[in-house]
Amino acid sequence: MSAPLQPRLDRAMSSVTIPPPKCMLRPLEVPFRYLFGPGPSNVPPRVLAAGGRGIIGHLHPEMYEIMNDIKKGIQYAFQTQNNMTIAMSGSGHAAMECAVFNTVELGESVLVAVNGIWGERVAEIAERMGANVHIMVKAPGGVFSNGEIEKALAKHKPVLFFLTHGESSAGLAHPVDGIGDLCRKHNTLFLVDTVASLGASPIFMDQQNIDILYTGSQKALNAPPGTAPISFNERACQKMFNRKTKPVSYLFDMAHLSNYWGNDGQPGLEESWRHHKEVAGYLWKGLEDMGLKLFIQNKDLRLPSVTTIAIPEGYNWREMLQYIMKHHNMEMTGGLGPSTGMVSVRGMLKF
Repeated sequence: MSAPLQPRLDRAMSSVTIPPPKCMLRPLEVPFRYLFGPGPSNVPPRVLAAGGRGIIGHLHPEMYEIMNDIKKGIQYAFQTQNNMTIAMSGSGHAAMECAVFNTVELGESVLVAVNGIWGERVAEIAERMGANVHIMVKAPGGVFSNGEIEKALAKHKPVLFFLTHGESSAGLAHPVDGIGDLCRKHNTLFLVDTVASLGASPIFMDQQNIDILYTGSQKALNAPPGTAPISFNERACQKMFNRKTKPVSYLFDMAHLSNYWGNDGQPGLEESWRHHKEVAGYLWKGLEDMGLKLFIQNKDLRLPSVTTIAIPEGYNWREMLQYIMKHHNMEMTGGLGPSTGMVSVRGMLKF
């Protein structure tokens, strides 16, 4: 006969030797900060309130309605009619890995444009999963001409070409027009990262023949981090679902994700683009009037959602940023990857 329940519970409780930490016994306190770094951005109260709604099951019919609404919103923001459009759980890196893992197999050629930290990340991801990686390299803020891209496509014959549209480590909005056409000419999938630019700088997935597009939730989309919208067109799906081998990641396998999501031109977006460009223009003028120099000199190539300021000669960038945070509660960063120490990165309040 088993021992009485209460004595067993008493023994179980008395066996706990590690007490609860003091931090668990007091309410969570989060200081207010003006988030002027490249991301995340300050989230509007209505978005925070939506996150506080009640929990429902992931298989409830109401959840599928919400997912369908999310899908339509992503299609609108991406300017695409692609059916294979979902919101992944994870950061922009999750979508980055999902795109590479699902469309590239061991030994296949991948071409990556590297002019900042995000190209470096994709090159490493592709290399880790066994792809034959080729890189085109420019200094932070450098722009690849369509001629340079076509030459590299013809030389390396990649199955995938990656380009960052919004390179937040330099504050660059890279031109995209014509590149999708070149990729189709050379039978290459065109993958574009818009984590720092979607909603702030124009992008047209279908019109610009972008095969795979992804972004993150925490920048100009005005949402908390943790969601990564991604879309694949029919060309990408043909490659993705006719693989010889399974993707290296189970979590990011689009065969499973597409099943779960049921995937077996109004004003508003233009206003967001216009508003970001207008507000960025005020910021750029104010900084230049103060005698500061912007890292991206060509205004047409500046990323509206991330402004990069050249560090003035003779100043310690770390001390500057620490002073700004300490005295003004403003977060800024000192560049990312290859641009570290070269620029001070300031994001925008999102609207």
